Amino acid sequence: MRRIRIGVLASGGGTNLQAIIDACERGEIDGDVAVVISNVEAAYALERARKHGIPAFAFPHSGMTREEHEKDIIGCLDQHQVDLVILAGYLRMLTPLMLSKYRGRMMNTHPALLPSFGGKGMHGLHVHQAVIGYGCKVSGCTIHFVTEDVDGGQIILQKSVPVHEDDTPETLQERVLKEEHRLLPRAIQLFAQGKLKIEGRRCRVLET
Repeated sequence: MRRIRIGVLASGGGTNLQAIIDACERGEIDGDVAVVISNVEAAYALERARKHGIPAFAFPHSGMTREEHEKDIIGCLDQHQVDLVILAGYLRMLTPLMLSKYRGRMMNTHPALLPSFGGKGMHGLHVHQAVIGYGCKVSGCTIHFVTEDVDGGQIILQKSVPVHEDDTPETLQERVLKEEHRLLPRAIQLFAQGKLKIEGRRCRVLET
């Protein structure tokens, strides 16, 4: 079986990127990270990639339209023959240009149980603050395909975690991140094995 080539887009520290790299190196994913791209030149995700010998590029978006910026990213992904694109803390809204090209081949990880606590402005600690503020007893993470609807793509995998009475956004984030780091590599491996089938609103996980 051919190993898939993974392109990762990240805007920050890249802990989910690290989880993917580690899973590939442990043989848990039938694939390899082929390239890492950020819109932030100082993103530590780029340093993580370089430490593992992975090509890493920054494409600052200042002074560019979203489409112009995405053309640069698509060109880089194409150059590295990427099969699957992962948004790992990538804090840019995507246009139909990228969404259409990578439909069914682009995943995102969200730090809540979608469809709750998703959508515009729901990222990072904002999500966990909203969960705690609402009084939820459980939260979790969701791996989903990326579509035109923000955080509205077909759900691939989800994992719940408890919300403790004394939780802060930071402590809840830490608990959710641990599960994200396990769940994202699993979703990527299912894609590599051809076990994900999109049927309308749903993503089926095939057993064979």
